[in-house]
Formats: sequence, C-alpha cells, structure tokens
Amino acid sequence: MKNQITETLTDKLGDLALNNITEYLITLGKNLLAAIIIYIVGKFVIGKLLKLIRRIMQKREVEPSLFTFLDSLCTIGLYIILAVSIVAVLGIETTSIAALLASAGVAIGMALSGTLQNFAGGVMILVLKPFKVGDLIEAQGHLGIVRMIQIFSTVITTPDNQTIIIPNGGLATGTIKNITKENRRRVDIDINVAYGTRPEDVRKVVFDICNADDRIEKEGDRKPYLPMTSMADSSINFQLRVWTDTDNYWPVKFETTEKIYDALNAAGISIPFPQLDVHMV
Repeated sequence: MKNQITETLTDKLGDLALNNITEYLITLGKNLLAAIIIYIVGKFVIGKLLKLIRRIMQKREVEPSLFTFLDSLCTIGLYIILAVSIVAVLGIETTSIAALLASAGVAIGMALSGTLQNFAGGVMILVLKPFKVGDLIEAQGHLGIVRMIQIFSTVITTPDNQTIIIPNGGLATGTIKNITKENRRRVDIDINVAYGTRPEDVRKVVFDICNADDRIEKEGDRKPYLPMTSMADSSINFQLRVWTDTDNYWPVKFETTEKIYDALNAAGISIPFPQLDVHMV
C-alpha cells in the first residue's frame, strides 16, 4: 500500500515538474522570439532615426564638429535604450541592473575622472564655440589648424604638418588664442636704419610700397602707420603697422618685408650692423 502511494506521489511530482519545465521553456522561447523581433525592428528603427537626424543636421548646416559629436551621442543613446528593452522582454529585473550600473558608474567615474573632465570640456567647447573646425589656434603650447573636435579631445595640424591631439579638459579651462577668429589682422614689421637717416625718407619709401599693395587697407584708423619706436645702440628703429585680411597675413608680412629691404637699398638708406664705438684716451 505504501509503495503504491509513493509511486503515485512520484508520478504526480514528475508530471508537475515536467509541466513547469515545459511552461518555462515555452515562456523562454516566447521571450527569446520577442527579443529577437525587438532587436531586428529596433535596429531598423534606429537606422531610420539616425538618417533622419543626420538629414536634419545637414539641412540646418550644423558645424562638422558638432555634427560628429551629436551623431555619436544619439547612436550610443538609442542603442542603450534598445539593449534595456531587450533585457526587460527577457524577464530580467531591470531595477537590479540599474542599481548595479549606478554603483559601477560611481566607481568608473572616480577612476576615469580625467576622461570625464575631457568629456565635459568637449561639451563646453561645442556649446561656447571658442573655435571651430578650420580655425588656426594656439593653445597648450601648440599652434595649428583645428581638424576635428571629438568627444574627449581636439585634433590640430601644425604648420609643418604634424598632428597633435589635445585633451578637451585642458582646452576648456586653459587660455586659447584664436588667430583666425577675426576677419582682419594687423601686420607689424620692424625696420631698423642707420643714424643720420631722415624719418621722412624712410616713410616715403615704405608708404610707396604700402600704397601699391591692394591687400593693405589705406583708409581710416587702419591706414598704414610708421612710428619711430626707439633709438637703439646702432640704429633708429621704426615699426610698420598695416591692416589686411586674415588670410593674407603671412603673404603680406613676408612679401612686404622683402620689398622694404630692396627699396631701402635702392634709395641708399643703409641698414646698420650692430656696432660699438671705442674712444682711446
């Protein structure tokens, strides 16, 4: 009698366990199928949304630096939402995952404080716009043209074609000289001539060169100006100050300097070497 009861209980427990396993497998299969469908549909939707966002940014002529930043940010954000949705469909408790991510985020944030500072610096640069792609800047001891503003760093190319990567944290908190921010720049050229030279002779030679150059402004407060700046040991010193377009700064500076040298020689105005007079008693 006992054996018969034991066998009956065993059969019922076995049937119950089998039913539970079957129900679990069916539920798991449904969840997996739903997760796969959500992944496929979600990936398709994300692709369409990203194309729409990129099209809107292109139509609004968003700067290349901001375009890249927003594109990567939207991509990461949308895929995180998709991952959380798939985890929820699989029946995994998202609250425990969120708590785990929060605690891990604190630890990672402490470990990557410098990286987060660079991220914040990148956001500040994109919002405040102290410079943009294509500007010539001097920052952190480096001079170069901005090629790319990334999330954590800014890439510049030096005049001798070296690539330098500067962390955004230092850029956002340090001093930045944006050389091409303004459309006009003043060109300063030092001119030294021998004692005994009349200042009006120097000005005539120099102003003739400036008046013949269409790139140099000639009216108002920005017309060519040539003051005598000092009387040095071996020469009297002038400084030519002219205004021109920012793009013409270096051509005007180099070409005008050479023209002044040739014109002074042609006019018989000597450019002295350093010298010292010694009087013997």
